[in-house]
Amino acid sequence: MFRKIISCALSPNTEIDDVFLALQTICTPWKWKYGKAIDKVEKKLGAITFNSGRSAFLALLEAFDIGEGDEVIVQAFTCVAVPNSVLWAGAKPVFADIDETYNIDPKDIEKKITKKTKAIVVQHTFGIPADMNAILALSKKHNVFVIEDFAHTMSIPMRGDAAFFSFGRDKVLSSVWGGAASISSKLKVQSEKLKEFQSNLLVPGNFWIFQQLLHPIAFSIILTLYDVIIGKLFLVLLQKLRLLSFPVYKEEKSGGQPSDFPAKYPNALACLLLNQLKKLDRYTEKREQAVRFYGGKLPLLRYPMRVNEPEKIIQRAKEHGVLLGNWYHNVIDPQGVTYRAANCPKAEEAAAHIINLPTLISIAEAKRVWKHLS
Repeated sequence: MFRKIISCALSPNTEIDDVFLALQTICTPWKWKYGKAIDKVEKKLGAITFNSGRSAFLALLEAFDIGEGDEVIVQAFTCVAVPNSVLWAGAKPVFADIDETYNIDPKDIEKKITKKTKAIVVQHTFGIPADMNAILALSKKHNVFVIEDFAHTMSIPMRGDAAFFSFGRDKVLSSVWGGAASISSKLKVQSEKLKEFQSNLLVPGNFWIFQQLLHPIAFSIILTLYDVIIGKLFLVLLQKLRLLSFPVYKEEKSGGQPSDFPAKYPNALACLLLNQLKKLDRYTEKREQAVRFYGGKLPLLRYPMRVNEPEKIIQRAKEHGVLLGNWYHNVIDPQGVTYRAANCPKAEEAAAHIINLPTLISIAEAKRVWKHLS
């Protein structure tokens, strides 16, 4: 008998209907690039779509005319995709430390603001709301834009000048890749620039789209067989054959910009997201139940815990079929983009001790996770 793997990262959102939809979509390649699904997604989200969250963020930077000579404050304890987009725009990412919520610390923001600062990026880490009152007060005081990073949540209302979303393989909703950007209705000029930027982009090629459509199909097999080695070997084989994409490109680890970004959101992935959007309320309720079992309150994407020797705990849980997460075991993860040691000590301490518990699981599965933490 195969033991079901519990995981934070290996396509936790994928259900059997997502697999059948991906199969059906693969069989209609004439609908891969263009179709009605894109407009439906944008209408439901009230946002402009892109092929990734990093593309959406880059589009916002372009809409706000942020580029060479400008600085953008981003938090440490984040994905490399965030500072990379700033670099791709030609600006400089400036890292601010985190507070006890794993979010950017308003006190450290004020220390890092200079005359070159044009924007503050607010990542609601794990789905925990950042201190927006303090951050918005700072933005008003120093006349800088606030861009919210909703890659970890779809439950927090936008209060800043703009926001971007991610629909990656392990996000709140998943179309394997995908993203969206939204700008406050008060900022009409920037909103028009965002639309213009997106309209001038290309749609990804058919092979890239095929890779993403194959992902939920492949992982329905990989997760079933993962615990008996076959699934792991199948995953490695598909990656070696480049039939599956990686969540972070090799060149991104050193600040490079892959040719796949930025691009438009293809219709095929919009079809997958439309199906996921129907499940948002159910997913949110399920996450909230698991988090309550762990001792929290909010419907978090992952439940963070600080432990001693996180690698040992992750390995021990893995032996029992529980794949814990490690967002972010590097201050900027994966390690690559220039970060000056001792610049953000709280983020460094968190990165050295963090593990994440899966939340899109049943209470019975949450009990299984908890059992193997010690």
